[in-house]
Amino acid sequence: MMRRMETLLVTLPTSLLLLCFLLFVLFGHRPAAGTELPVPVRVGVIINLASATGKRLQTSIRMAVEDYYSMHPNSSTRVELHFRHSPGDAIAAISAAEELVTNAQVHAVIGPETPAEAELVATVGSRAHIPVLSYSDTATPISASGTPFLVRTCADDSFLAAPVADILGSFAWRGAVLVHEDSRTGTGIVPALVDVGVGIARRVAVPVDASDDRLDAVLYRAMSKTTTRIFVVHMSPSLARRMFRRAKKAGMMSQGYVWIATASGLGDEDRLSADDIDAMQGVVIVRPHVRPTIQANNFAARFKARLSKEVAGSQEIHGPSLPLLWAYDTAWAVAAAAEAAEISVPALQTSAATSSTGVSATGETLLKAVLDTTFDGLAGKFRLVERQLEMPAYEIVNVVADGTRIVGFWTEHSRMSQDMMNPSSQGLKQIIWPGEQSEQSHVPKGWAVSPSGLELVVSVPVKHGFNQFVDVSDDPTTGRPKITGYCIDVFDAVMKALPSPVSYQYVPFNGSSDSYDQLVRLVPQQKADVVVGDVTITSSRMGEVDYTMPFTESGWSMVVAVQTGRSTSMFFFLKPLTASLWLASFAFFVFTGFVVWVIEHRINPEFRGTPLQQLGLIFYYAFSTLVFAHREKLESNLSRFVVIIWVFVVLILTSSYTASLTSMLTVQQLEPMVTDVKELIRRGDYVGYQEGSFMPSELKKMNFDESKLRVYSTPEQYAEALSKGSSNGGVAAIFDEIPYLKLFLSQYCDGYAMVGPIYKDAGFGFVFPKGSPMAPDVSRAIVSLTEGGDMALIERKWFGDPGACDSQGSGMGTSSLSFWSFSGLFLVTGVASGLMLVVNLATFVYRERRELSAAEPGGRSMSLRRLRAWLQHYDRKDTRSPSFKQWENDGSARSGVEAEKTGATKGESIRDFTAPAARSLGGSGDSDIAAAASSPGEEVANAASTSFEQRMEEAAVLSKEIQATSAPYGEASLKSLLNCESRED
Repeated sequence: MMRRMETLLVTLPTSLLLLCFLLFVLFGHRPAAGTELPVPVRVGVIINLASATGKRLQTSIRMAVEDYYSMHPNSSTRVELHFRHSPGDAIAAISAAEELVTNAQVHAVIGPETPAEAELVATVGSRAHIPVLSYSDTATPISASGTPFLVRTCADDSFLAAPVADILGSFAWRGAVLVHEDSRTGTGIVPALVDVGVGIARRVAVPVDASDDRLDAVLYRAMSKTTTRIFVVHMSPSLARRMFRRAKKAGMMSQGYVWIATASGLGDEDRLSADDIDAMQGVVIVRPHVRPTIQANNFAARFKARLSKEVAGSQEIHGPSLPLLWAYDTAWAVAAAAEAAEISVPALQTSAATSSTGVSATGETLLKAVLDTTFDGLAGKFRLVERQLEMPAYEIVNVVADGTRIVGFWTEHSRMSQDMMNPSSQGLKQIIWPGEQSEQSHVPKGWAVSPSGLELVVSVPVKHGFNQFVDVSDDPTTGRPKITGYCIDVFDAVMKALPSPVSYQYVPFNGSSDSYDQLVRLVPQQKADVVVGDVTITSSRMGEVDYTMPFTESGWSMVVAVQTGRSTSMFFFLKPLTASLWLASFAFFVFTGFVVWVIEHRINPEFRGTPLQQLGLIFYYAFSTLVFAHREKLESNLSRFVVIIWVFVVLILTSSYTASLTSMLTVQQLEPMVTDVKELIRRGDYVGYQEGSFMPSELKKMNFDESKLRVYSTPEQYAEALSKGSSNGGVAAIFDEIPYLKLFLSQYCDGYAMVGPIYKDAGFGFVFPKGSPMAPDVSRAIVSLTEGGDMALIERKWFGDPGACDSQGSGMGTSSLSFWSFSGLFLVTGVASGLMLVVNLATFVYRERRELSAAEPGGRSMSLRRLRAWLQHYDRKDTRSPSFKQWENDGSARSGVEAEKTGATKGESIRDFTAPAARSLGGSGDSDIAAAASSPGEEVANAASTSFEQRMEEAAVLSKEIQATSAPYGEASLKSLLNCESRED
């Protein structure tokens, strides 16, 4: 029994375990109630599965999906990867895309590796509304209309233009030779470089499958056709490494050369062999910056370990490159977007009518989710802007003998800096350039004295006149053309001033007589390295070539014939002053007279009278100051101050008028035939210009008829045409640039003059290829010659002493005096007169404030009646003025003398008149009246000797006494008596 119990105890655990296993088999594989399996999201991946790069990409994308779901185990979706092979062929890529869309019915596509394949696959995806995510290491800008479902999860090539431009600008290099891959991807950077101001001196296209011989030919052509020694390389890493090896053999990696590469893969040391590093020593590489993080380092270690297991027989396992990191982030973004879009339906919907494949039902939703996805990826911040990965930071790498080293960083905000974490450290670290061995190397100047050590081809124009600028003649001793002239001497002096010797030869160009545009085009056509001569700098030509600074005076004008004789106009006396000055002078004459009248009117008897007399006095007094003939005595110091200032102004005006009129009558013996360009156009006169110049286009812009334009070559032809005139087979004016006109006038001083406005242009300059780094050095040499005085010596050699015809020019076109020349004087006299007027009126208001208040009509507000009352009060005499008192005293004395002579007669008349009145008063006051009449002569004399106020007071007292003692019947007689006395007074 005990043995059976022991056996049961031993077999019981085994039975329980077996029972649990059976239950798990029956029910354990079924999902729990309320849970669902993840929705599969099919994603196609098109890569070259046969290449090592394709296998690395496949591993990176798989690891991204696995890592995402290991971090998000509860995701409702699950990405299923469908890989398709494309060996880099466009047809194979399209076929793989069609198969993924039609058969696999994928929700999205990742790849292919090259931008050209990606664009073709994007057309298939856009037609089916399926997002296509491209991670290629080079990419052209996205077309908004052609491929709306294409998303770039890598940096656009156009972003590289700004860092390259800043590197060139930091070393004052204006341009470079662009060596690019001969593909749409290779040429995509050209517009971006132009937009940021990089001058492209030359473009060299390299075929994708170029052999070594083809590379040698391309490099030799790039070296021999331009003096620029700065090269920007934009191509795939494999092709770039081959090209640098050939450049090393061609001697183009030596001292004086500058190479800037944009291929991201070139900076990876683990991908550069010893031969590559030796060939590329001194190269500067611009590549996107990937900040080292723990996540990236962990992925690199896992990637190497996994790849060593999957790729059997691999000798060398490299770490993940930047395209691999972009591919990883792309797969992660698709998984995150699929989860955010909550995809739960198949990718494509089939039309029931045609049974053909339609468009994706989830494409637009998934595309929007991808564009909204943001996270910290292995390659940096993953954020899409306009279906394009946001511009990353760039690092600038210098290839040195022992590998590579970072010399700086570039960001859109801080531009270039030596430390990514410290943007204030501007600039770059010391760079070791090609051919240098240490950091103490000198910065290359960027250009060579001549391509391949040959002489520069300098084209010069062949002129038929004005040979002082450029003269091409045959040398009888050598049989070669002899080229001399002002422009030639300037260019020779400039070349000698350069820091390095330059070898060049002059080559005449016979086609320059028609137009200098053909001469300038020789440079962009690579038929000449430089153009030297009297070539005007114009905006249209600057679009094709670069100019140095001008070395001559700028501007153009016209020269006309002059006529002899004085002007016979009857109004010639008005010519010394302009109309504005005449009007201003008249206005200030009137204003000054008015101010003096206002100040003197109340206190000076000489400024009173009838309104017409006072108006005449205002004009007379001011204009009499012209000849200083004013005789009126001024009583106020205010008016005296005004007159003193005004007399000073009149003195200067009259002196200037006299001098100008004298100059016009004595010096101006020659007058231009015409001075106005509009007059030439209105009359339809013929005008001339120099052959080969840009004048015809400018004259047409001024509305000159093309049939009225005549071309000439020499100064002699200029003189002959101007002498004949427009009506006799000549011209009325010659239009040309200032240097030519001055040269013409130096030979023909008499009979011609330069008149009219001077129209601006940039002057003469030397022509160099577009973006030539040699042009700035030549411009600096021109400035040095000008400041040192050497340019003046060259001008004196060919054009003589300046000012040879200044005596003639000083007598030509004597200009009238303008208002602006005397505006300061008018300002002084105007302010002085106005100030004195204000002071006078303020004094009047203050002194007469009580009388003015009494004289105002009712109401407090200002009205016309109030103003009229003030003016009437101002018009009265100021009896307190000493001048008026003296005038009244003098008048009283004169009246007294006359009264003594006629006193008896007046006394008898008074007695006869007052006797009946006295009797009518009944005898009262008879004795007084009789007494008053008894000595009439004495009474009249005494009355005349009294003042006006005293007589008025006595008359008032007498009137009161008579009224108090008179009877009603005698009132009329007394009034008659008083009136009679008033009339006698």
